[in-house]
Amino acid sequence: MTVDHAAAAERGFLAEARRPGPFGWIFSTDHKRIGLLYLWSIVTFFCVGALLGLLIRLELWAPGRTIMDAQTYNAVFTLHGVIMIFLFIIPGIPAAFGNLVMPIQIGARDVAFPRLNLLSWWLYIGGAALAVTSLFTGGGPPDTGWTFYVPFSARTTTNVSLATVAVFILGFSSILTGLNFVTTIHRLRAEGMTWTRLPLFTWSLYATAWIQILATPVLGITVALLFAERVIGTGLFDPAQGGDPIMFQHLFWIYSHPAVYIMVLPGMGVVSDIIPVFARKPAFGYKAIVVSSLAIAFAGSLVWAHHMYTSGMSDLAVMVFSLLTFIVAIPSAVKVFNWLATLYQGSILLDPPLLFALSFILLFTIGGLTGLVLGAAATDVHVHDTYFVVGHFHFTMFGGTGMAFFAAMHYWLPKFYGRMYDKTVATVAWGVIFTGFCILYLSMKIVGMMGMPRRYWDYVPEFTGLNQLATAGSWILGIGLVLMFVNLVRGVLYGKPAPANPWGGATLEWQLPSPPPTENFAHDPVVTHGPYDFRKAGIL
Repeated sequence: MTVDHAAAAERGFLAEARRPGPFGWIFSTDHKRIGLLYLWSIVTFFCVGALLGLLIRLELWAPGRTIMDAQTYNAVFTLHGVIMIFLFIIPGIPAAFGNLVMPIQIGARDVAFPRLNLLSWWLYIGGAALAVTSLFTGGGPPDTGWTFYVPFSARTTTNVSLATVAVFILGFSSILTGLNFVTTIHRLRAEGMTWTRLPLFTWSLYATAWIQILATPVLGITVALLFAERVIGTGLFDPAQGGDPIMFQHLFWIYSHPAVYIMVLPGMGVVSDIIPVFARKPAFGYKAIVVSSLAIAFAGSLVWAHHMYTSGMSDLAVMVFSLLTFIVAIPSAVKVFNWLATLYQGSILLDPPLLFALSFILLFTIGGLTGLVLGAAATDVHVHDTYFVVGHFHFTMFGGTGMAFFAAMHYWLPKFYGRMYDKTVATVAWGVIFTGFCILYLSMKIVGMMGMPRRYWDYVPEFTGLNQLATAGSWILGIGLVLMFVNLVRGVLYGKPAPANPWGGATLEWQLPSPPPTENFAHDPVVTHGPYDFRKAGIL
């Protein structure tokens, strides 16, 4: 009798990937388990960050002290930013839903480097643990804001050093995820899965992964230099020692503006997958959406200095970066046009995933248009460092990436848990979230145009009315989030059994049982049609 040693090794590896019990989860190399570990870790940090955001809004209910002093406010503000940026938005969709969905969408049994994938989650948890530890050790919680601007971050006695180490480790987690995804998409596609048959969500992860690989090391270098500045006094950024604080801003934004696209490109991919399914039409302009994803990844890496118009750059530099900022808006507009064209004359089903996807389109478009106000130097000078910037940022990041993350949860959780949530409750939760969001962040935009500076603990009485309206909006938004998460968790635990294809999708993940088996596919699939060809997939 002959023994297929490769098949036996694979069976042993897959069995190791799905051991029972808690240790079977935290040491699993199965991409689906790692995706779920990421998902619930990220959701937990999001809830903590949202709670801190509610505390910020409570403090801003009225001029003067409300519930905390200025130092505590700065610490809460910093912690809210660090959690939401580094622990929710940047890893949110790629790490959670990229791991869950992408290997199945390309017909693979796992990612290219399963153990490296597990290491990336451990690095994420380790970095998060250090970030939490920084709150209770050293000189107390960091109070610099999530940007860690020098020279204040180099001189403050709070525990910025440990926070920068945490960000450094989180950056490595992001790099490893990007390497894994690029290799997986290049090497593990099923037979017939050509580049023009890749689902648009997978394409968005591919573009994002290259940004993770190429831009994230710059963040690592920057926070390492800041750590050296604090520990051994290198003087690179401190003007008192001949350093240049503007150099820190350049280094920080060379990463952090491409990071905006690490945040939003996967969200665009989610929307690009959802809209054809609920419009019952192939995606309009498939190749244009693909090219626009790659164009956003490339052009987004060149526009970092539009954050720095008021820092004293030369007029020529201001004009160049302003032009590049307007250019990067073009591929984003191409996507919006193609989404709307896909919806046009479609047989639209207004289920919860589509409602969140439509919210993404509207809110991200508003955020993008107000971004052009900040991209034009003449108008940016007037609203720079005001609450207009805060409103714009939340429209693009929360209204964009956040809504796409919620859309992905409502779209794919039934597939991976095999249970449905209550659609009526989900629809009500969407309406409450959308209403609270608009009240909260539109009020911020208006008060910013009136001149209220951001990051301030206090403000003059003329801004009271709009701040109270924004705070009321935060309460509505919070109620909607609680309703949404409770409904999703109840669905996961007690919901009705989900069919294999509850939405009528044509991509490969919907051809598997719910939840998918350990190996994903009993036999290697052969792809014969595009990802949104519903007729050939037997959907229509």
